[in-house]
Amino acid sequence: MSETRTHGGGAQRPGAATGSGAGKPRLPLGWLTGIATVALGLLVLVEAINIALYDPWTDEVFLFSLVGVLADVEIGTLSVLMFGSLLVLLAFGLPLAFVTGSLGAVFMVLVGDEAMLNIIPTRIFPLMTNYQLSAIPLFIFMASMLEKAGLIDEMFDVVYKWMGGFHGGLAAATIIASTVLAAMVGVIGAAVVTMGIIALPAMLKRKYDPKIAMGSIMAGGTLGILIPPSILAIIYAVVAQQSVGELYVGSVLPGLLLSGMYIAYVAIRCAIDPKKGPALPVEERASFGEKLRLLRRMLAPIILVVLVLGVIFSGAATPVEAAAIGSFGAMVVAALHGRLTWLSLRDATIGTMKATAMVLWIIFGATVFVGFYILRGGQDFVTDLIMGMGLDPYGVLILMNIILVFLGMFLDWVGILLLAVPIFIPIIQALTFGGVMGLPGVAPEDVMLWFGVIYLVNMQMSFLSPPFGYALFYLRGVAPREIPTSSIFKASLAFLALQVVGLAVIILFPGIALWLPRLVYGN
Repeated sequence: MSETRTHGGGAQRPGAATGSGAGKPRLPLGWLTGIATVALGLLVLVEAINIALYDPWTDEVFLFSLVGVLADVEIGTLSVLMFGSLLVLLAFGLPLAFVTGSLGAVFMVLVGDEAMLNIIPTRIFPLMTNYQLSAIPLFIFMASMLEKAGLIDEMFDVVYKWMGGFHGGLAAATIIASTVLAAMVGVIGAAVVTMGIIALPAMLKRKYDPKIAMGSIMAGGTLGILIPPSILAIIYAVVAQQSVGELYVGSVLPGLLLSGMYIAYVAIRCAIDPKKGPALPVEERASFGEKLRLLRRMLAPIILVVLVLGVIFSGAATPVEAAAIGSFGAMVVAALHGRLTWLSLRDATIGTMKATAMVLWIIFGATVFVGFYILRGGQDFVTDLIMGMGLDPYGVLILMNIILVFLGMFLDWVGILLLAVPIFIPIIQALTFGGVMGLPGVAPEDVMLWFGVIYLVNMQMSFLSPPFGYALFYLRGVAPREIPTSSIFKASLAFLALQVVGLAVIILFPGIALWLPRLVYGN
């Protein structure tokens, strides 16, 4: 289920130009891209001629050569050049997957020579043969199959009927449905877009405060980045060389904590001002008997989720094996609901292939870029820069979270992980977290698991952070045209503040992330 998917006219990409400057003369982006491509092609042609005609005795070149022109550049300057080029190209709207990989290859030649390109296969091959990454297409297929079968619509309808009689009940139902959906899909874009299509019209029709309606959709939709089976958690575990199962178990309570905070906020706001979240009229409410009958429609998908997560948490199966069980189970559930067709199976398969290709290309490109940067001493440079600020361990952790939120305004979630986490991990491993204000600290063997959960919570914040948080633009693509983008931004702020509080709670009380893994795995 692709993160780039749009509905209802399509979500405008972050950073895209709006109509305010449409009448001004300007050089189209297509022309700029074309000129840059031609220029790069000429440089490649010149270097190809140099390689073909190179005479080691005379050391002459054809016209000029860029090989090794940056060999003597210091790491600080190289950092500015590499990451500055990355931001400029991303600002032009070029795909992250190909920008990172291409820049990595270009800087390898500029700093070293053609032989340095051997870094590329040595960085990519271990990822291509990593067993844990096999879970990504399987979980994406599970999510796609459940969506194509229409089970997500049914789930919201059930929760809607149960909660609609309370003030703010539809917003709370949206968050609850998003929490369950997060345990089914593991990706963000699908949850925000799906709930935007299903829940937003229902709440606006009932005269809900648009900020509460839209905020609950965006905040609830971002839970998929944290609650198992999160795709991001799998990639983090591979990069950080951590256990996927432990990270899944550790993220359960933080995910439920944030979900509960969202529901509590909506309930309190609507209790103070019932007009912000009117209850359903009495004549439209379902009877208790009808509610019980509705639960039968949710029985099969809930059993599937419990089965998949249960075999992971119990250690009976690896996440990859659990993902395979979930993929097969999703087809069984669709068949039980009479919605397993060749068309739905084909669409789910094609959607899985597209989403998986997108994720893997980003992984390959970013790992080449970061691998070269670390090889040139970037890791030591960043470590000295951060540690030289004189911050204590918790200050360093807060600084890292600020950097991650900033990156989240501009970059894809997989790109952030591949660019930042390999640099941050050695720094975190070298720090000791003894607790603050007399609160419990974190044992050295638990630091990486704790930081992993903190990272996942932080990525939720990045999705809601204006001006370019991705969840904002996912919702923009399906929200009614009369709702201005500024209102969507404002709707995210209260829930973004709740995420900041949730992140602070997990930092101050690490047991929220560590208690369940200790209980399950006996650590």
